[in-house]
Amino acid sequence: MSEEFTVVKDFLGKMNMFHEQVDMEKAYQHFLTEMEKGLNGEKSSLQMIPTFIESEMEIPVNEKVIVMDAGGTNFRTALIHFDENRQVVIDSFRKSPMPGSDRILTFDEFFDILADSIMDIVEDSGKIGFCFSYPTEITPDKDGRLIKFVKEVQAPEVEGKMIGKSLLERLKSRGVKRDHKIVILNDTVATLLTGKGSAPERNYEDYLGFILGTGLNSCYSESNENIHKLDAIHLDGTHSQIINVESGNLSVPERGKLDKILDEKTSAPGSYFLEKMTSGAYFGALVSEVLFEAEKSDIFDKGFTSELEIAGNLNTRQVNEFLQNPFMKENILTKICDRHHERNRDILYFLIDCMLERAAKLIAVNMAGIILKSGKGESPVRPICLTVDGTTFYAYHKFQFRVEKYLNEFLTGDRKRYYDIIKVEDAPLIGAAIAALTN
Repeated sequence: MSEEFTVVKDFLGKMNMFHEQVDMEKAYQHFLTEMEKGLNGEKSSLQMIPTFIESEMEIPVNEKVIVMDAGGTNFRTALIHFDENRQVVIDSFRKSPMPGSDRILTFDEFFDILADSIMDIVEDSGKIGFCFSYPTEITPDKDGRLIKFVKEVQAPEVEGKMIGKSLLERLKSRGVKRDHKIVILNDTVATLLTGKGSAPERNYEDYLGFILGTGLNSCYSESNENIHKLDAIHLDGTHSQIINVESGNLSVPERGKLDKILDEKTSAPGSYFLEKMTSGAYFGALVSEVLFEAEKSDIFDKGFTSELEIAGNLNTRQVNEFLQNPFMKENILTKICDRHHERNRDILYFLIDCMLERAAKLIAVNMAGIILKSGKGESPVRPICLTVDGTTFYAYHKFQFRVEKYLNEFLTGDRKRYYDIIKVEDAPLIGAAIAALTN
């Protein structure tokens, strides 16, 4: 162990920020407890949102479905079917700015835009799958009531309204004759379902969805008989449905000093603790807090500290690029390091790397939680398909390797489970298609 790494270990340890201070067993047990509370309707940091969408059904071939995707910068529509080889075929694809992203829209304006987007394909199918990735309450008929818009979308009159019902009524007002059934889902659920459609020849026992991008979330299938907050609905206990965990909001009891400081500076303090410790939206800011604290200590040379102060807040891309290549000429941290003793570069690298190592350990806890809660994956010939989407998971420096190292160490003995992590493209569109075709 180098002298520089020992300096970093001691510094982070005093802040309760060192990755070895994360007790995976304790964190997993907390995650599991919060999941159970959420399923029971008790107070929990995990909402455990029922989607009323099943994942066991076979995907029909050569049946067309209208798909819509609203959730980020762009709004997308297409007509999709699966051919005889169960390969996805995407036709009539269109992409436009997300309605409400450039100006405030009324209720009528918002749904006029949505209806306009599919008028040329609306008679081609009686099924619509709509990946709608905003906080939404899903109802048993698989419609969704918008809770609120985020991501700078401005259409306040739509909040509190039923998305599917409102769209279908708008289509009827346009003279559309064909009746349609619509299924509303979010991007994490779509990711799970896309995994089901991506490897039809593979006999997976179960499917899980995971997203680590600017945010964090996961989902899995739960038996209806275990979702006690829905007992009044009298669901068929022999069936299962996908549960949207909203795992980014997990409370983390043993947060470090700098986690708490960052949390207070965010727009939503007191929430989304796990997301703020791991996701792409916050990792650069968290590293910045670590460096601000380091500047108060004597772990760096004084001149180096002064330049870090001038650099100020860093973003996730800048700190990740430094890990990937600490000598990248265009990187602001590299430029600072080039002007000082090499020990500063080593210490800076270890600081950022240890923070990423901690993030990997926490993500492994989340993955272990949904894998083990699923109750599946005990046979190597029928493993779990863990579909992971999000640029951050694949862009972070050696991150998938780190996560799987911790995950495999944890899933041993009685907890031994077999899984494949797969990457998919166009998850929102394909997942929406599968949801509408099979539900």
